[in-house]
Amino acid sequence: MITRRRLLEMGAVGVGAAAVTTFRSVAFAADEKPDVKPVEKPQAKKIPIALQLYSVRRECAKDKGKALPGILAELKKMGYEGVEFAGYYGWKPADLRKLLDDSGLKAAGTHTGLNALLGDALKATVDLHKTLGCKFIIVPGMGGKYVGSADNWKATAKLYNEIAAKLKPEGLYTGYHCHGGDMKKIGETTGWEVFFDNTDKDVVMQLDTGNCLSGGGDPVALLKKYPGRARTVHMKEHGSKPGGKGMIGEGNVDWKQVISLCRTTAGTEWYVVEHERYPVPAMECVRLCLENLRKLIGECEA
Repeated sequence: MITRRRLLEMGAVGVGAAAVTTFRSVAFAADEKPDVKPVEKPQAKKIPIALQLYSVRRECAKDKGKALPGILAELKKMGYEGVEFAGYYGWKPADLRKLLDDSGLKAAGTHTGLNALLGDALKATVDLHKTLGCKFIIVPGMGGKYVGSADNWKATAKLYNEIAAKLKPEGLYTGYHCHGGDMKKIGETTGWEVFFDNTDKDVVMQLDTGNCLSGGGDPVALLKKYPGRARTVHMKEHGSKPGGKGMIGEGNVDWKQVISLCRTTAGTEWYVVEHERYPVPAMECVRLCLENLRKLIGECEA
């Protein structure tokens, strides 16, 4: 008869499944419980909501940028917790930081051209983002030699890895924001996937749900494919269902799945609302988008 001690010794050198079954039936008969840890489900988290200011760019630019403080105050009143910059409307970094502090908003990120991350320009970009208290420097789009062929995408991925390595000691991150063209097929894959297959985990995948769908991509599949990479996500609607105005929740995005992945496996730290269709005034559009997004998040939490 095989003793428990002898069986454990046998197990250490590759005991067969039949012997393990024999052991389990004998050992657990003595009211022993298997030392099996329960499978842990990913913990859902609360994610703050920011607005990409490009959505209200005309309003921010009024009176040569002097309208910006009022816009920020109104966004905070709506319930936004942060903003993502796409230009600074003539304001200096220190003054912008004061506007943010006065309004109670955070800098969730910036859209910054790739040239500002290259060579001598990098230091000024780092200083700007440290002043703003903003760690995400997202490139909004690329063209020419950076995209197109698989070789171009791979070379660009290498460049981003180098930039990310320089930013990491500063507590900052770079990343790339998608447009429809990034979903163009290259063989059996896409430029977007070639890029993120060849970048380090510190390079942020800023998926834009609407742009992704417009290019034939699947935002849900991409969030699943690259866990932990979508540290900021552009929440943009695609299309408009009958009776809707094209606001978040009124189109073709599978918001339940997107939100669920953002809250669990995607690594998302900010939802960034972006809206570019204006059936009503822009400020009303972003208010409705926020209201609808909150409802959708609430449904996922229920």
